Amino acid sequence: MKKGITVLLILMVLASGIIMAAGQREAVPAEDEPFKAAFIYVGSPVDYGWTFEHDTGRKAVEAEFGDAVETAFVENVTVGDVSRILNQFAQQGYQIIFGNSFGYMDYMAEAAEEYPNIYFEHCSGYQLGPNKANYFGRIYQARYLSGISAGAMTNTNQIGYVAAFPIPEVIRGINAFTLGAQKVNPDVQVRVVWTNTWFDPAREREAAESLLDAGVDVIAQHQDTTEPQRAAQDRGAYSIGYHSDMRSFVGDSVLSSAVWDFSGYYIDRVRAAMDGTWESGAYWGSLNDGIVGLAEFSPLVPQDVRDIVAQEKEKIISGAWDVFYGPVRNQQGEVVVPAGTAMTDAEMLGMTFFVEGVIGRID
Repeated sequence: MKKGITVLLILMVLASGIIMAAGQREAVPAEDEPFKAAFIYVGSPVDYGWTFEHDTGRKAVEAEFGDAVETAFVENVTVGDVSRILNQFAQQGYQIIFGNSFGYMDYMAEAAEEYPNIYFEHCSGYQLGPNKANYFGRIYQARYLSGISAGAMTNTNQIGYVAAFPIPEVIRGINAFTLGAQKVNPDVQVRVVWTNTWFDPAREREAAESLLDAGVDVIAQHQDTTEPQRAAQDRGAYSIGYHSDMRSFVGDSVLSSAVWDFSGYYIDRVRAAMDGTWESGAYWGSLNDGIVGLAEFSPLVPQDVRDIVAQEKEKIISGAWDVFYGPVRNQQGEVVVPAGTAMTDAEMLGMTFFVEGVIGRID
């Protein structure tokens, strides 16, 4: 009897060991399981703007790596909900998480501390950590180039600019655009209307219409919508697109667009995370990198204007010159960047003044 009990106990111990071993094997990811990359979007890919371009980058990751990488995204994530989404992706085993809104910054920093084995990439912010990086592009360079065509094509010397929020990123874009327009038209004025929105098509269209009512004949904007461009088209005016090639969605009244291409960055960062070479850092890419650029011109833009844009683009790419090289004057006509000097990256990233020729206030 005792012998039978002993044998039974031995069999039970062996069986439990086998079950534990099986459980342990299930807890260790198989070598052929895909690497998991998550994307958190402030808007929807159907905005045909900011989020559309980020999602195009996500799809480029899928195309580059095939079954080796699994991606997922959540759209229309508010600042108040981003922590929940970050935790959700972390608990689901995602190994790198990208967030495309400045407002996510503090929450992504907190998540990076809580999950030190996950890589976090934040677009447009400035906080860094051992496993947290940030990235953006020198879109002001493309803004400058797009401003040249606007300055050349206006008949009233009045250009309207529908602007999101009075933060350095937006201010820098307005200034670069204005300097581009002034390159070919020293008499041009750029009138700014703030909407305090990133994506509110109705409100942003209303802002564009108010500028058109005031006599502008070219509309530019800094939001995630095509409505200012559509408003301009409906009034027989020109426009400049942003984020994506908005001529594709609106028509030839869009003279050109300052555009993003996140594909290369996303592919490079996912590859680095996969092969163990990922490092934290602050990336601010340029025309040279291809993360920012200028879309194809409308056939309405004359060749001589295209030639000027090409020349200015080459100057920037060569490194011999950049947009905020002096002399640069503020709205009051005071020299803020002397001749022969250039604004530093820190000064550009903290820009809080309008250049001469901008009509509007920074409140």
